[in-house]
Amino acid sequence: MKNITKSILVILALFLVSFTNLSAQTTKPLSGLCIALVHGILGFDDTKGLAGGLVKYWGGTDEYLRSQGAIVITPGSSAANSIAVRATQTRDQITPWMSANKCSKVHLVGHSQGGLVVRYITSNLGYSSKVASVSTVNSLHKGAPMADIVLGIIPSWLKPFANSALSLFAKLVYRDGRPQDVIAMGQSLTVSFVTAFNKSTPDSAGIKYYSYGSKMAFADIIQHPIMALTYPITWAGGLAYGLGADNDGVVPIVSQRYGIYKGEPSSKWYATGIDHLQATNFEWSGQNYFDVNGWYTTIAKTARGY
Repeated sequence: MKNITKSILVILALFLVSFTNLSAQTTKPLSGLCIALVHGILGFDDTKGLAGGLVKYWGGTDEYLRSQGAIVITPGSSAANSIAVRATQTRDQITPWMSANKCSKVHLVGHSQGGLVVRYITSNLGYSSKVASVSTVNSLHKGAPMADIVLGIIPSWLKPFANSALSLFAKLVYRDGRPQDVIAMGQSLTVSFVTAFNKSTPDSAGIKYYSYGSKMAFADIIQHPIMALTYPITWAGGLAYGLGADNDGVVPIVSQRYGIYKGEPSSKWYATGIDHLQATNFEWSGQNYFDVNGWYTTIAKTARGY
């Protein structure tokens, strides 16, 4: 009888160990993590995409994070507008989403101007109690000199007309009723504006701020067909404004650093750096040059604290 009892106990112990191991294996690494991926200028909500869903801003990153257990939103806002306008629009989408998904706090991840948007939401819209962390990717915390150069070329008398035409074009392309303001968008990227923005948008106490960035090795027209055209302008502007020559085609690497800087992704041996669009895998443009999913998983894990 004793032997039978021992055998039963051994079997039960083995069952419990096996069940525990199985549960550990099936637990997803980002389970229950609430993440908002906030786009930059000319961006959009990836649940809809652009051009009938053919163009994706995050290149499937949101879907991958969901497959790892995260609860993810990709809020869309005006493609071209000021930080304040876009921040309000973004907050108004995140709030009901958090309630619907029982998220007590959200980890904000912003790309490009979106990095300033998430900082504004946290500090200036009374949202700090709802934010778990702030992470920015290729953002412009010291400005983007290219914006200063472009706006400097346009005569003052022409700006209202240019703004009306370009804003109307943005409305037609994005097909939504949100207000568009191209000049306000451009001004929000300038070195002088961001300098003032930093003073009026202090970090919220108790929240960790992380930043990530990337740069191009040179204006490689093959890997960077779009950013190769803007790289030289940003290179010259970076030197002129004391931000250095290294850049991702839009933002100097020095400007991308904020809070706890976590560095650049490891690119494949044949890559000539990672540019501004590839950093979000825009239209799947980055996945051939670096581990996009691995990088954003690391961003999410770091935000959570492990």
